[in-house]
Amino acid sequence: MSAVTNTFENVKAVILSAHKSSTSREKVNFYNSWAENYDQDVAVLDYRAPSLAANSISSHFNGDREAAVVLDVACGTGLVAKQLRKHGFKHFVGIDGSEAMLDLARERLYQDLKQSLLGEEPATCPMCNLMGFFDVVVIVGALSVGQVPVDAVRNLCKSTKPGGYVCMTTRSNCDNVDYKVSLERELKQMEEEGLWTCVDVTEVEDWERAVSEQEDGYISGAVYLYKKL
Repeated sequence: MSAVTNTFENVKAVILSAHKSSTSREKVNFYNSWAENYDQDVAVLDYRAPSLAANSISSHFNGDREAAVVLDVACGTGLVAKQLRKHGFKHFVGIDGSEAMLDLARERLYQDLKQSLLGEEPATCPMCNLMGFFDVVVIVGALSVGQVPVDAVRNLCKSTKPGGYVCMTTRSNCDNVDYKVSLERELKQMEEEGLWTCVDVTEVEDWERAVSEQEDGYISGAVYLYKKL
């Protein structure tokens, strides 16, 4: 995608075009084409999810941050790792479906990166099957309708060490209401099964600027933090 002036209307048009992608391959092609301008475009949207997730993790993580290993699922260009580095975390493993996004993420000091489509692989951590390996697992921006299926959160939990943290975000706008309800039902079910315990849920009113035709101003979102038992 060639560079364009980063006006809100231009960014809105780009994002709305993604909704026309129905197959996984079409979605990957979209993100490959968007990678070059992704960071600048989400800045125009005032996209706060990476910093909000990093703040939530930092507020509750009491271990050795320099030694901790973080799995960044759907890592994109590495915006979450960039925020977590500000809080003292040093070691990151990233997974994403877009190779073009991963090319940019490589510049942000990940120790390992893997191209993979979540929900279509045998495991959500297909790169090594390191179940129970990570101190922190984080997924920002991908838990939404048409992206990562709700049941993928079980593999996020499996990939986390006992006592480790799983941080997830989702949008609360009208297009994502049903998905959010299903996600929260799954999170609660896993808690009832004794897999993890809820540490914090933060509902955020000004999550990012709205791009759908039905909404104005800012949409809301939520950050979930769970601790594996």
